[in-house]
Amino acid sequence: MAGKRQGFIERRKSCGYSQESFAEAVGVDRTTVQRWENGKSEPHAWQRPRIAKILDIVSDELSVLLSAENRVSELPPAGWSAEISPSHDDEFEALELARRVQMSDVGAETLNRLERAFDDLAMKYPVTPPQELLKRVLKHSSYVAHLLDAKKTLSEHRKLLVVGGWLSLLGATLHIDLNQQDAATARLQTAATLAQQAEHDEIHAWCFETDAWRVLTDGDYLRALELSQIAQSIAPANTSVFIQATAQEGRARARLGQSKETYSAISRVQQMSAAMKRPDHPEHHYQYDPGKALSYTATTLAWVGDPAAETYAREVISQLAPGDDVTNWPRRAASANIDLALSLLAGDRIDEACVAAQRAILSGRVVPSNHWRALEVVNVVEARKLPEASDLREAYQGLRSLTS
Repeated sequence: MAGKRQGFIERRKSCGYSQESFAEAVGVDRTTVQRWENGKSEPHAWQRPRIAKILDIVSDELSVLLSAENRVSELPPAGWSAEISPSHDDEFEALELARRVQMSDVGAETLNRLERAFDDLAMKYPVTPPQELLKRVLKHSSYVAHLLDAKKTLSEHRKLLVVGGWLSLLGATLHIDLNQQDAATARLQTAATLAQQAEHDEIHAWCFETDAWRVLTDGDYLRALELSQIAQSIAPANTSVFIQATAQEGRARARLGQSKETYSAISRVQQMSAAMKRPDHPEHHYQYDPGKALSYTATTLAWVGDPAAETYAREVISQLAPGDDVTNWPRRAASANIDLALSLLAGDRIDEACVAAQRAILSGRVVPSNHWRALEVVNVVEARKLPEASDLREAYQGLRSLTS
């Protein structure tokens, strides 16, 4: 009798895939994935290398996950042990131990450590591959979901909603980076629900701002403008999310060709960021700082066709990527090189533009959701039938193959 391949299922979930998004990544129907997981059929031999790559395992490990010995007749009992991967991660064992020694089923120490864990994840966002970071975010989200069923005070319940909202928001951002749209939608909806229940306007506004960026990358600039304005209407005044939502408005207007309104948004972002105190951790994804304003201005000016984009892009690169080792760059440095390339192309400085674009592509810091920005440069170079086009296209195809 066939049984569920629970190890295979858990591996898929730990990598951040729903059945639908996993099926899309492999190139099959969702029903095919269901049959694999239910033990009713086997992946073809030619499909297995791709599946192993997607699950970040070797072929032998995949064979174990698909073997008869790794099947169970039913799912394990509901509860914390079923939600966390069987590796018994030391971090979560420590969290669970800290919770159990408190008078409360949740406890202040557990909540404090979860909040610190989220901050740590948000600070790792600029320099960590999204697939790698997503695994940790999903584990923490699962632990928060487990604690929501525990006995707790109203205050503890609200704090859990808040940290769960932040984790869901970061998870959605990572799904967007990986072009996992269905999973991103689900996590954004979860984050918004938790924010509303906790009456946390900042997280709620971030949900709209994040969605604005997502639809902007899909080319729906009017919807991006609408979502960014909704985010501003919800966000507390002069907060990081209010500034970032204003930045998204400027980006959307730049893509729509609304020059006057674009410069107005740029001015507002610069004024607000200049008035902000520099955060203790400027690398935190949800804390705005003047350095982010520089990056935003470079991108927006490049999109609106202003040659001043070159100055801003070079300043970002100077601050974030002074060395030649592109693999150590944060994402903003790669993005600034794309902005620089677009600006240089507009000025017919072809050689320099191609060098900047290649450096961005070869850095490995251009996430899938931003591939379209690198492709814009490639397309311009190819349209002009320049000799550098083939090398640039080859580098771009290499970038795509790493995440396909």
